[in-house]
Amino acid sequence: MDIYEFAMKMEKDGENYYRELEKKAANVGLKNIFTMLADAEVVHHDIFKRLKEKEKVKVVHTRILSQVKNIFEQMREEEIDTPAAITETELYKKAQEIEKKSRAFYVEKAGEVKEPDQKELFLKIADEEKKHYLILEEITGFVSRPQTWLENPEWYHLEDY
Repeated sequence: MDIYEFAMKMEKDGENYYRELEKKAANVGLKNIFTMLADAEVVHHDIFKRLKEKEKVKVVHTRILSQVKNIFEQMREEEIDTPAAITETELYKKAQEIEKKSRAFYVEKAGEVKEPDQKELFLKIADEEKKHYLILEEITGFVSRPQTWLENPEWYHLEDY
């Protein structure tokens, strides 16, 4: 399997996992976040498909972090109680681990491809996967500590960059 096929499979698996999390989430805000993450994986899949077909591709940075932050803030303002079962939190941590591995894969492959444009694309997708990782970290924190979560001084890392 070539790197594009492998990357497409990883992205499809990620999309399917987020769609499952979306179905299991009890909160509408979390459902929306998982839908956005699944949709982002579809975009990544399509990028790798186009690369495989030797098409020119440009990755545009998404605004997913600011959108997710707005959803979290709205959920907090509405004082939505989001207790998560241990198993649910573990699902989020598993998704986080998948994003971490995906990012590592894309960084590694960026070092292997010869075309500068392809290298840049792999690195940009790796950056997107890092954003997904951070979003999942915030979801875990939010469902674990909904009353104190937003005041956490580490929230700053979800600002757009």
